Amino acid sequence: MIQLSEFLPPRPEESWKLIRQVGVDTVVGVLNGAEQDQRMFASVGAGGWKADDRTEVPWSEAALSHNIQTYDEHGFTLVALEDTAPIDKARLGVEGRDEQIDQVITQVRAMGRLGIPTLAYNWMALSSWGRTDIAIADRGGALVTGYDRADARAWGPLIEEGEVTHDQMWSALEYFLNAVVPEAEAAGVRLAMHPDDPPQPVDRNLPRIMSSVESFRRLLSLHPSENNGMTFCQGNFALMPEVIDGTTSIPELIREFGTAQIPFVHFRDVKGTVERFQETFHDAGQTDMPACMEAYYDIGFAGPMRPDHVPTLAGELNTRPGYETLGRLFAIGYIRGLEQSTYGHPAGRS
Repeated sequence: MIQLSEFLPPRPEESWKLIRQVGVDTVVGVLNGAEQDQRMFASVGAGGWKADDRTEVPWSEAALSHNIQTYDEHGFTLVALEDTAPIDKARLGVEGRDEQIDQVITQVRAMGRLGIPTLAYNWMALSSWGRTDIAIADRGGALVTGYDRADARAWGPLIEEGEVTHDQMWSALEYFLNAVVPEAEAAGVRLAMHPDDPPQPVDRNLPRIMSSVESFRRLLSLHPSENNGMTFCQGNFALMPEVIDGTTSIPELIREFGTAQIPFVHFRDVKGTVERFQETFHDAGQTDMPACMEAYYDIGFAGPMRPDHVPTLAGELNTRPGYETLGRLFAIGYIRGLEQSTYGHPAGRS
């Protein structure tokens, strides 16, 4: 049985009641005011998620305990975090990285003491996931997000060309893993690297190194450990060159990496290629989603799985593109249906 979860900030909202009512009681959280909490929704203005004004350091044990209490009061259990202290200096391998890595270690140790088993992170320096359009009309007029590399050029460069190299970022990642994985092992926390989004080798002059299946194989070889794993984000893996060219498929990759390397799943889909794609309803993308669920069953996956980047449906304002409520409810129902058809109804499970 999977842990069907939702992605919620530690700040209660009216949608939490609906999410509990449709059967979700586990949460993948962000930290109040840390890197992803601020970066992911900076572009959506007043509709974005705003941090509470707290005195706690977001990645401290005190802050995490506060977050756990907030979720618990609303019937949720926190099973994973998808946020860290800022780590751009660590990603780029520049001065100041040791202090940032120490902050991640502080967070990992606190997670271990508090029983939060999974930490998702990414290696996208200076930005988060990129979309060039947040209101593409899809089925029935629902709105989805999308990306067009030609349009992204108008954003301008993140750095000067050649200022950072792929080798530099790989070296920085190995340095990070060598420092953090032993701490994660000691704490009982599994690290879960998220793919670059979009998974392309360069974004506005800045190298991206987690953009292919081969790059994930390399990640795992840098520091072999069940505590050095991946966030298996199906929408990003579906755009990687090895999947697009037919060399492999999403179900094949699930079976290749297995539960030893997949502690956490983003169950979502897309249409297109890395140069130009859009999000989709879960039943309307280019990936065989039932076959994916069968693959998770075959490997014995029982960790957190959440939908991501859902359509905005009629009556919603699209102030949180990809994260409005009705699309989430559709996705939750779809995933639960696949789960029960594959893993079996809860009443019949041993």
